Amino acid sequence: MRIISGQFKGRRITAPKKLPVRPTTDMAKESLFNILNNQYYFDEISILDLFSGTGNISYEFASRGTEQIVAIDNNYGCIKFINETADSFEMPINTIKIDVFKFLESSNQSFDVIFADPPYNFDVETFAKIPELAFKNKLLSDEGLLIVEHSKHTDLSYLDYFSYSKSYGGNTFSFFKR
Repeated sequence: MRIISGQFKGRRITAPKKLPVRPTTDMAKESLFNILNNQYYFDEISILDLFSGTGNISYEFASRGTEQIVAIDNNYGCIKFINETADSFEMPINTIKIDVFKFLESSNQSFDVIFADPPYNFDVETFAKIPELAFKNKLLSDEGLLIVEHSKHTDLSYLDYFSYSKSYGGNTFSFFKR
């Protein structure tokens, strides 16, 4: 994977093969950040990266100047890799090793953008818990945006707060807001 833009543009990051991850493709990531670039000043927002895996999305936000980034993953290897990479680049990424759903149920923080990249094999009911808990527990700021990445074969358009979706190859980003 590589960082698309910002201070660390072009830097390649190679994750250990043993991590149980499926990083967002560069093409999909670039398209997503083109959308976000028209809505936010990256140095003025806070980010929650759920199912953060390799930290791919967190690195991209940090490279673009975001200083408030929280990355959540339940896998110790993923958290360790994100911490090592963030330290080597001096990126302000705060990691928490916890089950994402436990975090969503217990957190009292608020974020401007929440990005979730759960396993594609989740059933629709499990996908639905992400926006349900994020909105119920007020984890998004008033103008906040929740983005859930999923397979093009998963339809989340019937969920509350759904706004629109964009597909890139086999990846789809569903956007949710108040």
